[in-house]
Amino acid sequence: MIRRVPVPLLVLDIIGALIGLAITVPLTLLMIAPSPSGWITDSGWGTTLYIVVSVLLWGAAAIVRFSPPLALAIAWAAAILQMGVGLWPVIANIAIFGVLFAVGAWGSRRLMWLGGASAVAGGVLAGVYVPLLQQIGMPPSSDAALQMLIFGLLTGSTVLFSLALSWGAGLLWRSVRQSRETREAQLRAEAKAAEEQERVSIARDMHDVVAHSLAVVIAQADGARYAAASHPEMAQEALGTIATTARGALSDVRMLLTQLRHRQGDGPQPTLADLETLFAQVRRAGIEPRVTVDPMPPGEPPGAIQLAVYRILQEALTNALRHGAGDVDVRLSWLPDRVDIEVRNTVTGAAAPTGGGHGLVGMRERAQLVGGTLVAGRNAGIFTVTAALPIGSAAHAGSGGSP
Repeated sequence: MIRRVPVPLLVLDIIGALIGLAITVPLTLLMIAPSPSGWITDSGWGTTLYIVVSVLLWGAAAIVRFSPPLALAIAWAAAILQMGVGLWPVIANIAIFGVLFAVGAWGSRRLMWLGGASAVAGGVLAGVYVPLLQQIGMPPSSDAALQMLIFGLLTGSTVLFSLALSWGAGLLWRSVRQSRETREAQLRAEAKAAEEQERVSIARDMHDVVAHSLAVVIAQADGARYAAASHPEMAQEALGTIATTARGALSDVRMLLTQLRHRQGDGPQPTLADLETLFAQVRRAGIEPRVTVDPMPPGEPPGAIQLAVYRILQEALTNALRHGAGDVDVRLSWLPDRVDIEVRNTVTGAAAPTGGGHGLVGMRERAQLVGGTLVAGRNAGIFTVTAALPIGSAAHAGSGGSP
């Protein structure tokens, strides 16, 4: 029954209705013919009833946005009163057009169809009422009956078309408004999804950088603690490695935070040229990565593929540092259409990473972002990470997102 309407719009509707009432009432009083209902003319109530009907019609127009059902009911009450006492249609009846428009635009679904039915009923009633009103007091004849029928058809069809046009305009506005709301909801959903994807991407990068660097730092710190008593020079070397790794991690974290602050995915990212630095960090942490590249890359791989290879190897080597025992075998096979990655290391006991860790999830996401696949698992004491990343249309398609 009641809609939430901004106060300025409600005030605008009321002012518009008052202006319409102020214009149409004087014009109505100037243009009305003597009422065919003798008791109204004789009693002097004709002018008063015209004013009452006008006030009701424009009152309905004033609240039509605030309460479409009440406005439609008031408009029907005014029309029934007008026909019941035998008043002629007046200029104030144009307010009905505004009521039907609002019912089609803002009414409930049931009220919307009631508005359409009201337009049809209004046209039929006008086609019957106006000719009957015109024939009151005139002698009956066959010609008069034919004229009355033709006049009724013309009047009814004209009124029906006008009312239906107003109601249809309301339906059109309803459709436009719903389309706009749907589009706005879609844009909000897309923005939210983009923000969530960006947060996941940055969280993945943060995990890759911090987890690897901390693994190196922990390994070096443990070695330095044991070597401090018997081999001070090795402890100094380990502390130097810790400082270098920490500075690199701090630089990477600052870069990621800058991307987060400015909401942009561009910026310097690791490439294949940085793999040697990564392998050197692992060597300084006490594990020797045995790296095999066969065949070599055929040219310059796409940037998204280089980043995915670096991050996958970084996380796989981090897992080897944290959970492995012994050296790590790394193999890269740069085929014409893809690059195959395999990282193998020995694990002892129950120390192998599980599928629920953030690192394994991040590696799988890295592979999926460029259209590839990744499988990780333990078999006979060997933990193996294998990935296949396409080089071509799939890789280029995946490079469009934030790394």
